[in-house]
Amino acid sequence: MRLRTTAAAALGALSLIVSLPGSASAADGHFSYTYTAFDGSRQTGSLVDPPSRECVTLPEVADPEVTFPADTPWNNTDSTATVFSGPDCDGAYYTLRPNGGHASDRLKLRSVLFS
Repeated sequence: MRLRTTAAAALGALSLIVSLPGSASAADGHFSYTYTAFDGSRQTGSLVDPPSRECVTLPEVADPEVTFPADTPWNNTDSTATVFSGPDCDGAYYTLRPNGGHASDRLKLRSVLFS
């Protein structure tokens, strides 16, 4: 009887350990930007809880051959955001502080990396 109780307790502890979430590697919050859609209208894009330490190319402005870059970024995440003028975190860059860092429409971007 004791062996069954011990085995059940060990199995329960193992299932708790496996079900606990690991350390999250995401910036909590949202990052927004403005871009020009194909029809010429101004739109707002957003990344919610974006991954940390991973380059994110903004999908709406990924191709420099057919789209204008995004602008007016707002970093409302808990991580520093480094924005890049080119896709794949290439080109000129600028850093936005966490929790409200922003820039005007003069800052052009196509990708971002969160610390």
